[in-house]
Amino acid sequence: MTTLSGKTALVTGSTSGIGLGIALSLAKAGANLILNGFGDASTVIAEVEQISNKSGGKVGHHPADVSDPAQIAEMIAYADREFGGVDILVNNAGIQHVAAVEDFPVERWDSIIAINLSSVFHGTRLSLPGMRAKGWGRIINIASVHGQVGSVGKAAYVAAKHGVIGLTKVVGLETARSNVTCNAICPGWVLTPLVQKQIDARIATGIEPQQAQHDLLAEKQPSGEFVTPPQLGELVLFLCSEAGNQVRGAAWNIDGGWLAQ
Repeated sequence: MTTLSGKTALVTGSTSGIGLGIALSLAKAGANLILNGFGDASTVIAEVEQISNKSGGKVGHHPADVSDPAQIAEMIAYADREFGGVDILVNNAGIQHVAAVEDFPVERWDSIIAINLSSVFHGTRLSLPGMRAKGWGRIINIASVHGQVGSVGKAAYVAAKHGVIGLTKVVGLETARSNVTCNAICPGWVLTPLVQKQIDARIATGIEPQQAQHDLLAEKQPSGEFVTPPQLGELVLFLCSEAGNQVRGAAWNIDGGWLAQ
């Protein structure tokens, strides 16, 4: 098992779903954790602390709204002050809106680009100097299969995730001769609150819940099964291990065969 004792991981959007699954995996490996997300995070903090107490890690939380570069800077300053910096940055925070291009609300476009793409840039640019100074770092961007293919109604999300993969390649090249790596993970369908909303929309048309879930998976994901947050967490641990040292600028699919079609 990968041991990350003494390393500090910051996972954005980590109070639920994919981000929480990744945070729990990192905590099990002994990393200090900085959680990020809106609302009352006390329950999630307690859940992560229960694991971290066993592995010797420390847990903190910062409520930064990652659509705001100034709040991202405050979060990195918090990490420097309370944890000695960020060793592992997992850019996970994301939102979704579905509409045709001509009907897509401009404010929704702006917020999706800010949270799903620009926050990745700001978190990276602010964390990278500390990683270089320490001589080690991992930047892991949670992209999506939609960073490589399109889907109707998801213009902003697809554009942002394509941008995340492009940024990942550039940072991967710029850090190629260092002990800092930058990679993207591209999940297919994961049963998160974002995906549940799409299932609920099908249910609202009169489809049975089990059928709605089946139909969603059948359209794209040949395995017929959701990717799980713990599976994504294990992939993050691999990228943090020595075995991941030469994985650089990659977009790693974990999608039940979606992109194999």
